Amino acid sequence: MKLITTTLYRPVGLKELDLIKESGYIKFPPRLPEQPIFYPVMNEEYAIQIAKDWNVNASGSGFVTKFEVNTEYLKNFKIQNVGGPIHNELWVPAEKLDEFNENIVGVIEVVQSFYKAATEK
Repeated sequence: MKLITTTLYRPVGLKELDLIKESGYIKFPPRLPEQPIFYPVMNEEYAIQIAKDWNVNASGSGFVTKFEVNTEYLKNFKIQNVGGPIHNELWVPAEKLDEFNENIVGVIEVVQSFYKAATEK
């Protein structure tokens, strides 16, 4: 029986991307104490929006990662809408992130990169 997966996206900054690289592109790093939720998003358009509008402004660069997760496992989490029609994400409690990482199928890919323009201050 073939494993069914769902494609998810995660906007990240350079620090988080470096930690993903250190894992061999197979897991997301633990959340910081002030980050009780890990929130992958359901579509690339929303991930791009966050990477460009938040990550670039916060740190000068933003990246969109794409990865597959066991669909059956994802039934443990409700899709949360946090704004408009594209703003759907999963809220994974930080203490469940190791389990979530175990359900990633394949590798985490970087599919978009954004950088603050050299002329911006």
